[in-house]
Amino acid sequence: MTDDGFNICFPKEEDGLEQDEEFCILKDGRCEKKIRLHDYHDIYSVEGLYEHLFYDVLKWNSPSTVCGKLQEVVENTDLESDGLRVLDVGAGNGMVGEELKQMGAEEIIGVDIIPEAKEAQLRDRPDIYDRYLVQDLTDINDSVRRELEARHLNCMTTVAALGFGDIPPMAFAGGFNLIEEGGVVAFNIRDKFIDEDSSSGFSELIEVMEQEHVLDVQVRERYRHRLDIGGNPIHYYVLAGIKNTDISRDILERIG
Repeated sequence: MTDDGFNICFPKEEDGLEQDEEFCILKDGRCEKKIRLHDYHDIYSVEGLYEHLFYDVLKWNSPSTVCGKLQEVVENTDLESDGLRVLDVGAGNGMVGEELKQMGAEEIIGVDIIPEAKEAQLRDRPDIYDRYLVQDLTDINDSVRRELEARHLNCMTTVAALGFGDIPPMAFAGGFNLIEEGGVVAFNIRDKFIDEDSSSGFSELIEVMEQEHVLDVQVRERYRHRLDIGGNPIHYYVLAGIKNTDISRDILERIG
C-alpha cells in the first residue's frame, strides 16, 4: 500500500511490452483489476490514480517540460504569457492546464475525446479551464468550430497524446488549424515516431510542416518523458514553434 492509498503492482513480463501495452494491477482488498496504462477512461475514474501512477511512480515530467519550452518560444515573439488563449488538446484531467494557468495564460480551452477526462477534470481541477469540450477534432461540430474561432486562439498544446492513435494526424490538424497565424504551438511525441519509420504519420507530417513553412520549429529537444513499468527511461521529443499557416488538406492526403 502506498502513501496515496493505492496498492499497485506491475507484471513480471514488463520487458516484452510496448508502451501502449503496459498495464498494472490495482488491488483493492480482495479485488484485483488489470488496467492498461493507455486505458485512460479506467484510470480517470479512480480519483488520484492518474497522478500517483504517472507522476509519483513513473516520474512523468512532460507537462512542465512542454510548457517550459512553450515559454521559451513565447519570449521570442511579440506575445506575452498573459495574452495566451490556449487550446489544450488531449487535456485529460487538467495537469497541462494547471501548468498553463501558472504561466498566466489569459484563457485556456480544454478538449478531449474521452468523456471520463472531463469528469475527472471537473472533479480534480474545476477552476483551470474556461471551457472544456468533449469533441472529436477530426469531425468538429459547426457550432463548436464557430465558438472556438470567435475566441481567436493563439496557442495550442498537446502532451502525451500523439502517435498511439489517441490523436491521429487529422485530429492534430483539426486543432492546429484553429490557431491564428503567428500563434505558438508546443507538443511532444515519442522519439521512435520521429527517428524511425513509423505508421503513425507524424514523422512525415512534421517533416512536411517544416519543409513547407507551416510551422517554424524553434525548439526540438529529446528528453526523458517517464519511466516504463520496468524502470527504464522512455524518451520523447518536445517541439515548439510558431504557426505560419494552416495544415492543408493536400498535406494530409499526401501523408495518408
